Amino acid sequence: MRSSTFRADHLRRAGLLALAVGATVGLSACAGGAGTGSAAPASDAPSAGDDATRVALSYPGGVVVLDGQSLETLGDFTSEEFTRLNSAGDGRHIMVTTSEGFQVLDAGAPGIEPQLTDLVFAAAKPGHVVTHGGTTVLYADGTSDSTIFDTDALLASTDELPAVETIPGVEAHHGVSIVLEDGTFLTTVGNADGRNGVVAQDESGATIAQSSDCPGVHGEGTAKDEVVVFGCEDGALVYDAGTFTKLTAPDQPYGRMGNAYVSDDSALVVGDYKDDRDAEGYLLHRVALIDTSAKTQRVIDLPEGVEYTFRDIARGPGDLGYLLATDGSIHVLDPASGELTASYPVIGAWEGPTEWQDAHPAIKVAGDIAYVTEPAKNAVHAVDLTTGEVVKSVTLEQTPNEIALTH
Repeated sequence: MRSSTFRADHLRRAGLLALAVGATVGLSACAGGAGTGSAAPASDAPSAGDDATRVALSYPGGVVVLDGQSLETLGDFTSEEFTRLNSAGDGRHIMVTTSEGFQVLDAGAPGIEPQLTDLVFAAAKPGHVVTHGGTTVLYADGTSDSTIFDTDALLASTDELPAVETIPGVEAHHGVSIVLEDGTFLTTVGNADGRNGVVAQDESGATIAQSSDCPGVHGEGTAKDEVVVFGCEDGALVYDAGTFTKLTAPDQPYGRMGNAYVSDDSALVVGDYKDDRDAEGYLLHRVALIDTSAKTQRVIDLPEGVEYTFRDIARGPGDLGYLLATDGSIHVLDPASGELTASYPVIGAWEGPTEWQDAHPAIKVAGDIAYVTEPAKNAVHAVDLTTGEVVKSVTLEQTPNEIALTH
C-alpha cells in the first residue's frame, strides 16, 4: 500500500478547485428476494475459459456467479434491484455497486465457493472502478472521493477491508480517477453542473499538469507506456508523461467519446462514439480510433445494420477490437486499419435499450474467450475468438444484465 502521509489534501483541493471553475457542461448517464437460477445441464461442448475464471452476472434483485469453463452456476446471491459489476483486478473479487457503496463479491476459486461478503467500501453514489498497475481506485460520484488500495490486498483480507487511502474530492460529479505506477494521481474535475477536465498530481499533491479542455469528460483507459485517454464531448484528452494533449473530434461541436477500450500492449485505443447529441436511444454506429503514440484520432463508420452500445466493445487476442453488434455477430476490428476483418454469428439480432440500465447484450473477454450475454433468451455464451466458435452456452432462470470477469 502506498503511504497516505505524502498526500497534502489542501494542495489537492486548491489545485482541483482552480480547475473546477467554469465547469458548466451537463451531466450524462454513465454508459454507474434472490432468484434460484441454475445452469442448464452441461453439454459435451469443449470447455471455455481457464478453470480460475469466474463470470459474475447481475439480474434484478441478485447476482449469479458462473464457472468460466462449464458455465455452471456456482452461487446465487440476493442484492438490490439494479447493481453494477466491476472486476476488482485481483483475479478473484468483483465490486458490486449498491446504495451503500462497493460491496465485495468473492467469486471463489477452484475448491472455494463464491460468497457475497458483508465487506463494503462505503461510498455515496458509487461509480467507476479502475484497476491499473497493482492499484484499485473506487470513485464515489456523490462526493468525488477516490478510495485507493493495493489490488491484491483483498486476497489477504478475508474478514475485513484492506487498508485504504482516501483522496477527498472537491465538488461532487460523475467522475473517475486512476493511479499510475509512479504514483501520479489523475482525476476528473467538475461539479453538479458538469465536468470539464482532468488534473494530474504527484505523490505530494502538487499539480503536474491540468486541462480544462474536455467538456463532459467521461471514462478512462490506459494504453501502452501508461498513456491515459479520457473521453470528451468534442474528442478526447490524452495524458502522456506529464503533458495533456487534446484530440479534436471530426464532428463539432459534438463528437463524443465516452469510453476507451484499451490494451496495455497497444498504443491504439478503440472508443465508442456518438455524433448526435439529440439522438434517441443508446445505439451507436461509429467508432473512434486513437493512436496514443502519434496523438491522432479518427472516426470510422460501421456497415449498415451494425450498431452497438457501451457494453459491446472489448479488446482481445492480437490486441484487436471485438464488437458485439445488433445483428448478433461479433465483428473483429483492426484498430490499425479501421477495417472489420471477420464476423462471428453468436446471438439473435437485438434492438437497443430504452434506458442505458436496461438489460441488453454485452461482451467481456478473458484471454481468447469472449463471454456474451443474450438477455432475450436468458443465455450466456462462451466464444473462442481465435476461431469464432461458440464453445459453450447456458440458459439461466434469470435475465442477465451487467457482466464482470475475475480474470
